[in-house]
Amino acid sequence: MVRATFSGFNTALSALQANQKRLDITGQNLSNMNTAGYTRQQLEASSLNYTNPVSHYSNGNETAVGFGVSMDRVSQIRDPYLDIQYRSQSADCSYTNRLQTALNSLSKVLDETTISGIRQAFDDIQSTLTSMQDPAKVSDPIYESELRTKMQSVCNLFNQASRQISQAEQNEFQRLTGEGSSEQGDVQKINDIRQIGDLNVQIKRNQVAGHPSLELQDERNLLLDELSGYIPVETRYYKDDAHSGNNAYDYDANGAVIGKKDWPDDLEVSMNYIDAQGKSQKLILVNGSDLGADGLTKNYGQLSMLKGDHQTAASVSDPANISIKFEKAPSYKGNGQAATNDVYAELKGIRFEGGSIQASLDMLQKTGTGNVINGSTAVDDVRGYQYYSGKLDQLASTFAKSMNDINNGKNPTDQNLLSNSTDDSTTGITAGNIGISKGWTSGTIHISTDGTNRTDTILDMIAAMKDTKKLNGKTFADYMNNLSTQLASDSSSNQTALKTGTTVLNSIQDSRDSLSGVSLDEEATNMMAYVSAYNAASRLMTALDEVLNTLISNTGA
Repeated sequence: MVRATFSGFNTALSALQANQKRLDITGQNLSNMNTAGYTRQQLEASSLNYTNPVSHYSNGNETAVGFGVSMDRVSQIRDPYLDIQYRSQSADCSYTNRLQTALNSLSKVLDETTISGIRQAFDDIQSTLTSMQDPAKVSDPIYESELRTKMQSVCNLFNQASRQISQAEQNEFQRLTGEGSSEQGDVQKINDIRQIGDLNVQIKRNQVAGHPSLELQDERNLLLDELSGYIPVETRYYKDDAHSGNNAYDYDANGAVIGKKDWPDDLEVSMNYIDAQGKSQKLILVNGSDLGADGLTKNYGQLSMLKGDHQTAASVSDPANISIKFEKAPSYKGNGQAATNDVYAELKGIRFEGGSIQASLDMLQKTGTGNVINGSTAVDDVRGYQYYSGKLDQLASTFAKSMNDINNGKNPTDQNLLSNSTDDSTTGITAGNIGISKGWTSGTIHISTDGTNRTDTILDMIAAMKDTKKLNGKTFADYMNNLSTQLASDSSSNQTALKTGTTVLNSIQDSRDSLSGVSLDEEATNMMAYVSAYNAASRLMTALDEVLNTLISNTGA
């Protein structure tokens, strides 16, 4: 014979098994084509061609023919570089998206393009003052009551706007911490995503036992994609110490390398941030699959929000002191014992280059001064809640002082029309507490008629409504109009950035789907090819059977 008796059958059998496996994988791909996060699978195979066949069925011919196909493993079709691109872009998009959510909440308060708000209330006051220029109307209680009503209206609008901005600020804080809300905050969601560490352990154990755990890897990739929306993350695959470097190979008795140890990789997840000195830093969130000596110690850290002395929970009442504290994933020595280093990192004065966490912190802490923030290299470049709240407070305080000064005249006699509603004083007036003074409400205080003419106070008030010196070249109404325009500009530029970022993100996702997603047409084409190969292998086995039958039945007949 020119070939071992059953060698050909083994070749045909391996072909049948390989193509059957490929058909099974195709069925798996098709059944999961709409499963979120599923990655297309494939069979990795290699040719069998033993250099020194030891089977007694071999014919001993030095020109050895191939012995079929080897099914090496089932793997995912995935590009790590596209994953890196996607997660980096996801952090950018999540930042602008969260920023847009915050700006939209402010727009409901300050956008007066379609509603009659503070600007219109100032126009109404000016219109009422104009109608009171007639000396006969200055002391008329009906006209004064109308003016008081208009003043009360603008105070109410100031109060309402202040409350709404405070509520929007509180909602932003709840998005971070979940405090006072039935929904989880970003911090809680990030801590829940720590299960990546548990998945690492489970995947590693399964792979060591010979199971690829591809579906668990899909679950882990989905969690990594979600995590990248909150904070910038970086992943690294590596061999543990016992299977890296010189330990990665098997050696014979003479010290020669006889093969590489087939050992699964570990996955390390780290958080990228810029420290107070402006340097790029990395903090390990999930440390591979290495557990402590007891086999139960966690391999991941925990995030928390702090304020002030870092001993109490963070509070939106003092947003400038909000900081992040992270319990780092412990780094273990070779014996499974944690390294003797501080596992807590207080990240004060740091910033993330993207992610929804940073967007919320910017809206809560930044005031748009354009200056470098003390204690860090970060620039105060975002006009957040404090900025718009401060502008409203400035407008309310300036308006109240202007009206009170005019009504008091050159010799102040405590004839204040507007006051701090908490104590009826003229100190500390803000948009949140401005109101009509108790004296004007009770009738003990009136519009002053002192002066050369009885209408001097009214005329001075009309002039003050048109004055552009007290508010950087703007009248009260124009100042409010400018504030709305500024918010609209911020929102418009952020929307442009969001649309651009989303387009890029979708493009990367399309590239990932074209590689890792399941295509019905492609899988159908593969199925036909595998069926044809399966039929060919079956025909080969039939032909070998006919040859063997001829050899046995006819030889020597």
